[in-house]
Amino acid sequence: MTARRVVFIGAAGEMCKVAIERFARAGGDWHLLLCDIRPELLQPLVKRLPPGRVTVRRLDLHDRQDLREVVEGAALVVLGAGPYIRTSEPVISACVEAKVPYLDFDDDVESTRHALGLADQAQEAGIPLYIGCGASPGMSNVMVVDAAGELDTVEDIEMFWTVGDERPNVGRAVIHHLMHIAAGDCLTWENGGPAHHESYVETGTAPMGGGLGETLLYETAHPEPVTLPRRYPEARRIRCLGGMDPAPVNGLVKGLGQAIQSGDMTSDEAVDFMMDIVKSRPGTLTGWRHALRGMAGQVRRGESGAGEMLRFLGASAVRRRYTWRGGLLARVTGTRGGRPAVAVRRTPVSGPGAYLTASMATVTGTACAAFMVLALDEAGKHAGSFAPEDWADPEAFYTALERVGTPRHEIVESLR
Repeated sequence: MTARRVVFIGAAGEMCKVAIERFARAGGDWHLLLCDIRPELLQPLVKRLPPGRVTVRRLDLHDRQDLREVVEGAALVVLGAGPYIRTSEPVISACVEAKVPYLDFDDDVESTRHALGLADQAQEAGIPLYIGCGASPGMSNVMVVDAAGELDTVEDIEMFWTVGDERPNVGRAVIHHLMHIAAGDCLTWENGGPAHHESYVETGTAPMGGGLGETLLYETAHPEPVTLPRRYPEARRIRCLGGMDPAPVNGLVKGLGQAIQSGDMTSDEAVDFMMDIVKSRPGTLTGWRHALRGMAGQVRRGESGAGEMLRFLGASAVRRRYTWRGGLLARVTGTRGGRPAVAVRRTPVSGPGAYLTASMATVTGTACAAFMVLALDEAGKHAGSFAPEDWADPEAFYTALERVGTPRHEIVESLR
């Protein structure tokens, strides 16, 4: 196949499947090579894609020879398999060796820093490595650039994300990432320099769209506070806050995170317990002890009400799900015309009727598809390793979201 080939690795993941289908809506004569260790899961998707333009292939991304054969000569390789702390290094290495552009929606700090550290190798190979091209990081970074463009100086940058009730359609890699960011260190930016906080401890509120309103969220270990200081080194504070809807899930997650930190549960045990809850299975007594302790602590600190916690537990006991609500918000404070000013961008709608923010998969996959459109439009223009704020112009990105099917009124709204 020619360089008109776009390769997806981890194509059977929920977010990657959305990225594939919505990228295909943008048109172009690309041939899509869909790779996964379980290729049989891709057949329903293939039926919805342009006939004759799709090939499915089994791939173990840790098989170096097979991986090199897959990426060779591609116009773009998209890694959708997580967790990225385990998957990105072999795929990036193969792309650098083959001199093929790479894009992912990595949301882990460690692998993001590693990828950005390969800028010289990518530049020598003459290719771009586009890192963190999903929702958060990804679209959130672009919204920051958009908001900061209103201001003369930038002092504080805050990004907020909320994810709704997605039971039972949650993959293990997502839960693994959640446990990873809920336990231990959170690398952030404070007082004009890097700082370490404990994840899921500091809080903040934001007027989230999509029917959420003023929402309390938790500082989490996401890559935005690691990458954005390179563009805004003068900023005093840059942090990323996130959380779940309904609110008691945050207490559950925090309780498990504390159990991992104290050594009372391993990360795998916590992930197993969360998967049991997601799939409406009983879960272990150890898991419930720490989960309930976390929710009780949340109530004690005034972060959620006792009635809300009891309603959540009762609804879960009878397998009742909550209507999905979620989205993104970026808030930048600084000065305009010598006076203090605030600029805000947020996703305005969410839920079952939305195109962009109907689920975590739709917002991440759709944003990834838009970044892909931009990357292919700009083929040959960039070489090195890039976070979204380094290369994606906000208006061009919003237009790309429209090209992959997003109604303009769903993309972003401005607040002050």
